[in-house]
Amino acid sequence: MITLNDYLYNGDTVLKILLRYSSDLKAEAVENKNSVDLAHSNFLIQIIELLEHTDFLSSQSQRIKEFYLYMTQKYPFLAFTFKGRIKSLIRAEEKFNGYILEYIYEYYKQYGKFPSEAEIKNNLNCFRDLIAYRIVISLPQCHIHEGQNREEQEQGYLYEIANVLPGFLEEKGFSPQLSDGTYENYNGGLSFENQSYYRDYVQTPRLSGYRSLHITFYDNLTRCYTEVQLRTKDMDDYAEIGDANHFGYEKGQELNRTRNDIIKPGECRYFDEAYERLVKLQELDLSKVDVNMFKAYSNHLINDGCGFFRGRQILPFEHLSRFQNDLIE
Repeated sequence: MITLNDYLYNGDTVLKILLRYSSDLKAEAVENKNSVDLAHSNFLIQIIELLEHTDFLSSQSQRIKEFYLYMTQKYPFLAFTFKGRIKSLIRAEEKFNGYILEYIYEYYKQYGKFPSEAEIKNNLNCFRDLIAYRIVISLPQCHIHEGQNREEQEQGYLYEIANVLPGFLEEKGFSPQLSDGTYENYNGGLSFENQSYYRDYVQTPRLSGYRSLHITFYDNLTRCYTEVQLRTKDMDDYAEIGDANHFGYEKGQELNRTRNDIIKPGECRYFDEAYERLVKLQELDLSKVDVNMFKAYSNHLINDGCGFFRGRQILPFEHLSRFQNDLIE
């Protein structure tokens, strides 16, 4: 069985790694009649196409930039960042294999048997965030009046922005997609007409404590999906440098317990392979890899210029409040 780790020590570019890995994975999948690995190879080809054909990003980014310009005019007193990225190779590989493990595990718990190869493959048609944009807002302290709660004020603006976003981008050629969220007895800040588009992790945080609003769009002009996340600065800090960022370690430990206590080696071929690939990635010493335009002295001191470990930036904008030292009535 081949893994991504097999291609990380030859000084290749991320694109060359993807080309070699996807090609070899496809050949092995055909030889072993493994349609899950074939789906895996096709998933990698999607990433290759993003990296090889980037012209469409100019069109997409320009249209999304118009919402940034709208925000600078509508909310001059807010500070915010507006960023876009292509998912990193490591994160994409982790997520693909993680989906396989999660689906098989939940299926086994519910039915007491393993899903078929066709069922596993069908469940993998859910990647819509290879391209993602993030809006992070912050209300400067000078705009917080006595007796006001900063978190409540910021969340109010966050939901206000979230409620405008679907209609605004729809006029620019984007179609908001229905989410898998459930909103029975919902009492958050999303309007009724927008609730079905969002996954509201602000109202219902993830187990890690992660909070954010997520919405997926289909770009009718470039014919691809993209995700938009909206957070306050506190939510972003928690996700990037807080406890939510360390939740991956806990999930890794949970993965090991899942393997040891529930699904034994040899019981499910697809679980075994995804498990091995994911564990190898989690145990990867980044300082030992040799990838072109990437350097790490440790798993924390990283200079990534190629989108290998961290997402490749495609749209960085920053807006600082125009009234940092003035109160706005």
